[in-house]
Amino acid sequence: MTGGPGQPVCLDWRDSRHWGGTDKPCRYCGKPTPLRDSKRSPAHKVCAEKRLVEQAAEATEAYESERLQGL
Repeated sequence: MTGGPGQPVCLDWRDSRHWGGTDKPCRYCGKPTPLRDSKRSPAHKVCAEKRLVEQAAEATEAYESERLQGL
């Protein structure tokens, strides 16, 4: 995975383990995909990358909230 603060996340899914062979609903958007994430759940690469960005933003927001409450 590449990307840093303020940069888009770019997952490397070139490994054949990310291909499931049959289409199944993406765990994020529900549209069919033959791709699988690292836990073998159906997921589009772009959907997984988008979710990682969202999770990072949520974690940052929670950290900042806790930090400000501690002042």
